[in-house]
Amino acid sequence: MANEQVASGKLGRILDGIERVGNKLPDPAMLFLILLFTVWGLSALLSGVSFEAIDPRTSSPIEVKNLLSADALTHFLTSMVTTFTAFAPLGVVLVAMLGVGVAENSGFINTALKKMLKVTPLKFLTPAVVLVGIISHTATDAGYVVVIPLAGVIFFTVGRHPLAGIAAAFAGVSGGFCANFIPSGIDPLLQSFTQSAAQIVDPDIQINPLNNWFFAASSCIPIVLVIWYLTDKVLEPRLNRTHKVNTEEVDVPSMEESTPKEEKAFRVASLVMLAAMIGFFSLTISETSTLRDANGSLTSFSAPLMQSIVPLIFIFFVIPGVVYGYMTGTFKNSNDVVQAMSKSMSGMAHYIVMAFFCAQFVAAFSASNLGALIAVEGASGLQAMNLPAEVTVVGMIMLVAFVNLFVGSSSAKWALIGPVLVPMLMQLNISPDLSQAAYRVGDSSSNIITPLMPYFPLVVVYCQRYVKNIGIGTLISMMLPFSLCLLALWSSWLLIYWSIGMPLGLGASYTY
Repeated sequence: MANEQVASGKLGRILDGIERVGNKLPDPAMLFLILLFTVWGLSALLSGVSFEAIDPRTSSPIEVKNLLSADALTHFLTSMVTTFTAFAPLGVVLVAMLGVGVAENSGFINTALKKMLKVTPLKFLTPAVVLVGIISHTATDAGYVVVIPLAGVIFFTVGRHPLAGIAAAFAGVSGGFCANFIPSGIDPLLQSFTQSAAQIVDPDIQINPLNNWFFAASSCIPIVLVIWYLTDKVLEPRLNRTHKVNTEEVDVPSMEESTPKEEKAFRVASLVMLAAMIGFFSLTISETSTLRDANGSLTSFSAPLMQSIVPLIFIFFVIPGVVYGYMTGTFKNSNDVVQAMSKSMSGMAHYIVMAFFCAQFVAAFSASNLGALIAVEGASGLQAMNLPAEVTVVGMIMLVAFVNLFVGSSSAKWALIGPVLVPMLMQLNISPDLSQAAYRVGDSSSNIITPLMPYFPLVVVYCQRYVKNIGIGTLISMMLPFSLCLLALWSSWLLIYWSIGMPLGLGASYTY
């Protein structure tokens, strides 16, 4: 016990130090502005340098573009507005929150939480939140705008620290990104890049879109267990000591027993929502459905169904929210519904400001080619080391986790480094299926500790709802143990899978 307390004390001091240093950083909005200026400066300095690294997208040497040239600055000014309005996370967050706001302010979500807590034992609350976060990947980015904030509300209402709930959900949604029992759009997306990269060596090779499904599904169990332990035994005790919640300022629904009127309204609203869902998804059954892509798939990113996830979240929260609100008297007329949406938007003001600067930085970083240079040079460096196969796979995981701190998009990173690493590993008799699995491990593990991930500032906003002085450093210190443990766990899990020959997925192999 004494040794555990000493270890905990040392870990606490390290995390406290990270938090203090991190919180000295400027507000996330200003951080993105500083990074924008940094990218401009680096692009000007490196634009005249010749690099040998080949961009796999163009098959030509990577050239860093000078963003301080007259043409580049003119383009920046003329596209500033469209860069902001076209910033994908902004639309996802605002549209989804409009629907969530109606359901929340009507009282529908409050009653739903009461019912969920009745059937979920409190000791299993953390793993339930984590598992829901992992499964939410099926609906693309829905977990960031639905699961994470609701986890904070759930933990708060049962007397637990709300930041622990947010952290557990964040770890499940983002840190557990590659794990899922249910196939999702990310599977065929990554497979397409893997197959293209593998065909550099073998033009006839075919990769199954579910070539990592078994590994991803089985990963859910150890990931849930690790996040559960870290949340309940490491993070929450520390939060209770260091970050007190001001309960008087927290605007969350109370958890008194539902009245008969509320119970009836909830049943009717839920049935109406269920009927709407059944009616909508019945439209997907036909092979000629307009909700399928050109190949008849419902789960590819190009399928209209996948592109409609956020509007569907909006609709399927608004419908029960409106029905419940009118039946309970929370909503008297349409003005009350609009006011509910407006209230949810008022809490997004800080995020909108951050999103503006984040959008400009992301666009500049992509246009400069600095991200491509980091990714391809890193992959080439790993190739030059000529390490044993097992060490190379672990090195690839570490490389991807590092590059992920700068290039958040999963598909963009794989498009850059896949054409280098996949053929290289095929020469070592390592299959493209295993290479893709290793990539997904590294890509997921560091999502939760990089402020450059577009949803990271949004999670900071969720935390500030309960503790006002939360900053970037606080969130990084909260999530760092999760990131390191997930990286170690997943790497070990993949090596175990490999050593005992458990199947990675459909049509997958370990050797080429």
